[in-house]
Amino acid sequence: MPQKNDDDFWSVLRMLEWATEYFEKKQVPDPRHSIEWLLAEVLECKRLDLYLQYGRPLSTDELNRIRPLVKRRADHEPLQYITGSTNFMGCHIKVNPSVLIPRIETEQLVELLIETLPQLEHKPVNLLDIGTGSGCIPIALKKMRPAWNCYGMDISDEALTVANENAKVNDVDIQFIKGDLFNLHEVGIPDSGWDIIVSNPPYIGTDEQPSLEKQVGDYEPGLALFHSNPLKVYEPIITYADRNAAAMFLELNDQLANQILEISIGTFPSSQLKRDLDKNLRFLIAVPAP
Repeated sequence: MPQKNDDDFWSVLRMLEWATEYFEKKQVPDPRHSIEWLLAEVLECKRLDLYLQYGRPLSTDELNRIRPLVKRRADHEPLQYITGSTNFMGCHIKVNPSVLIPRIETEQLVELLIETLPQLEHKPVNLLDIGTGSGCIPIALKKMRPAWNCYGMDISDEALTVANENAKVNDVDIQFIKGDLFNLHEVGIPDSGWDIIVSNPPYIGTDEQPSLEKQVGDYEPGLALFHSNPLKVYEPIITYADRNAAAMFLELNDQLANQILEISIGTFPSSQLKRDLDKNLRFLIAVPAP
């Protein structure tokens, strides 16, 4: 780590080069990206702007702020938890270890939903996100579809606190409900049903945890990631969507995609799998016949 008596010698370029090498030694994923992200956070600039100020010296205050962030990242703590936020579909989403970090695959899930249901754009449909976590899915959807009534459900009080904060930050009206996906009959809107069910549930088997990157397995909430039998997670969601005659959009464990399709197709003959950008079977959509 750079020491205080070296402050005068630390430029943006030197920090980028030193920290990249340091992270490589610590086997931190995406080492160059990591220091760019942290340095841009401290300097309050865009990552690309760092390359316009290579020779800029870092002040003592800036070095004092970057040191603990570098140490946390060297321990494989996720960048999003270090900075406290991330971007999701253009929305500013606060995150902490009580919620899963939104990923690009979940952005694809939102895009898939929008593309599949263009006819509902201006209708006051009721949408429920099961296992909402940070609330990123209903928040992004409400931004794109203001006419929709978007709800999020989660079993974690801590997650619901974060989700409500994110709704305020993004200036959207969303109701968040505490509930258990294995007791979905207890969740509902009086005198109305759900038109759309969306979910990115815990779909990683607990036996897979040792094989995950440290920044995932050691830091992100196990409640949102793992289940002893991930197939069992999807059954109540599918049943609930069927009970409401709702369109259904699910994010999947690609290793279980075909098995989940078999479960769903018995209830929703229209069920189909979709691939993510890496060509993995990542999503299931089912739209009931009109």
